[in-house]
Amino acid sequence: MNILMLGWELPPHNSGGLGVACYHMSKALALQGAKIDFVVPYTATHPAIDFMTIHSASKLTPLERYGLGAYDSKTVLTKDLSAADVNDLKDMRGVQKRYVEFVETLVETSEPFDAIHAHDWLTMEAGIRAKQLTDAPLIVHVHATEFDRCGAESGNPLVHEIEYQGLMMADRIIAVSNITKSIIMQKYGIDGDKIEVVHNAIDVSSMDDGYEYDRRTYRYLEALKNEGYTIISTVTRFTVQKGLTHFIKAAARASEKYDKFAFLLAGDGEQRDELISLAADLGISDKVFFTGFVRGKQWRDAYSVSDIFVMSSVSEPFGLTALEAAHHDNALIISKQSGVGEVLHSIFRYDFWDVDSLADQMVGIATSPSLKESLKKNITYEYDRISWHDVARDCLRIYTLMKQGITS
Repeated sequence: MNILMLGWELPPHNSGGLGVACYHMSKALALQGAKIDFVVPYTATHPAIDFMTIHSASKLTPLERYGLGAYDSKTVLTKDLSAADVNDLKDMRGVQKRYVEFVETLVETSEPFDAIHAHDWLTMEAGIRAKQLTDAPLIVHVHATEFDRCGAESGNPLVHEIEYQGLMMADRIIAVSNITKSIIMQKYGIDGDKIEVVHNAIDVSSMDDGYEYDRRTYRYLEALKNEGYTIISTVTRFTVQKGLTHFIKAAARASEKYDKFAFLLAGDGEQRDELISLAADLGISDKVFFTGFVRGKQWRDAYSVSDIFVMSSVSEPFGLTALEAAHHDNALIISKQSGVGEVLHSIFRYDFWDVDSLADQMVGIATSPSLKESLKKNITYEYDRISWHDVARDCLRIYTLMKQGITS
């Protein structure tokens, strides 16, 4: 099966879970015999990827691509693709136009593709164009919608339009959770029969690579743990979507009831200064630690030092970081608006706005060692059942059905 895969990032040049999901899914597909041409918008080496062909649509560096605001579309997208300057690679729409033109050339000079697999709004226009040129089935994979990214806000109208067009033109839609499927149906009016839910997974074997936690990374937090403190963490982008202001408020409430807490926020984003100020205003700045953006060993050390992981998202289509945290021996508290809760059950859940409930759950787990250990132990059995190989089998089945013209 010859697949044209359209994505925006791959490790180690990823800024979030989208690149991780694309990597593991593509690797599992390749192991099951798929030949993959993967297009990214930047030029860089990917030393750990030898199972597919990676094409660079522009000369942008990964760092330059980070600055385009792919996950903060309200500030960067104002023009239709036809009005974009293909030579302006400092503009998101210029890069997307260059991406579309590259894909046009690629499909005209390559062996016929059996399916086109486009990930999120960033590549939907290129996917539509490839479908027009090849008549191959278009599968749109929705990891997040603009409604997720903008939180309680309205979002960017142009991105909504791109998503609507991509969803309408798709032969099949893959949603990463039932939550995402519901949003697609309710917000965009897409028939549910066109949408298939394929949950993300975790590749445990990729984490068994000789990694050893370095206690020196978070020496101060380790000292606090030795004094009986509970470390509560989150690893995420600091955006409205992630509900971090509610997390900080809950941290303050929890600290009023139980003093031995420290809170680790690993990541970066537009809300960083706001969150630092909020922690100070609530009188817990001495308990809240900001790492900045982390990857590699520092990223894994953030999980390893933690006892409880919180996913506070306002709208989280899936939430791979929860699976990663569970693998690093964390008890989990997940907002009910997060799709990962559809595949995990040994977790505490709450509505993202209910800071009192979150605070109570933090205190309850911290003050009950038996409860904490039970949550940690039971969740390992649950995430062990989730496999990227199952995701790949689902994708291959969808490709085959769409190629045969079977739509239901």
